[in-house]
Amino acid sequence: MQFELKLPLLGFESVSQMELQKIDDIFMRLESAGEGPSFTLINPFALREYAFDIPTSLQALMEVNEQSNLLIYTIVILNTPIENSTINFIAPLIFNTDNQTMAQIIIDNRADFSIAEPIRNYLNDSAHE
Repeated sequence: MQFELKLPLLGFESVSQMELQKIDDIFMRLESAGEGPSFTLINPFALREYAFDIPTSLQALMEVNEQSNLLIYTIVILNTPIENSTINFIAPLIFNTDNQTMAQIIIDNRADFSIAEPIRNYLNDSAHE
């Protein structure tokens, strides 16, 4: 599904369109529609309790209301072995599937979220036996 960025991705201000592709129930792939970056995304709700407020200005920009169908994903930096991969819980990506808009926000003042939290914190022992 193609999405229009309503706010630029940090470090990729020239990117205006991105495509979201499902990998499985937890992972997604986000790729620039033209030349540009691609990211592996993870569903943060599959890993931990994760809640934050979407700023009112962004809700207006993305036309978000109580009935909106939203997807929330975070960027994961994959490493080998997988236990060394990290998740950015500070800068989630919000997708409004009703109007194909997206944006990245920065969550301030949250000591329980990290910019590079090791994925090993969320792997159970049976996942890598």
